[in-house]
Amino acid sequence: MNYTIPLNVQIVQGEGNIVSDMDGEKVMLNIANGKYYNLGQIGGYIWELIRAPITVEELVTALMTEFDVEQEVCEEHTKVFLNQLLEEKIIHVC
Repeated sequence: MNYTIPLNVQIVQGEGNIVSDMDGEKVMLNIANGKYYNLGQIGGYIWELIRAPITVEELVTALMTEFDVEQEVCEEHTKVFLNQLLEEKIIHVC
């Protein structure tokens, strides 16, 4: 899948995931596919932010505020991460 999520679309968590904290990182079990995912610290932070619909642009702004990262790098890494979650059907585009 080569779809790139635009900055102006809203994304939100999908249903059917059990998320736990393990040593400061979030791990998730997707009930539908039975897979475990380690979201890590930053991925866990993203997961919390997308609890309610949020645009990718708002998400990037929040990440740049929380972490010391340049906008271009933040956008690129965030889109890659979100595309992976989208491919696994863990998040939804609103």
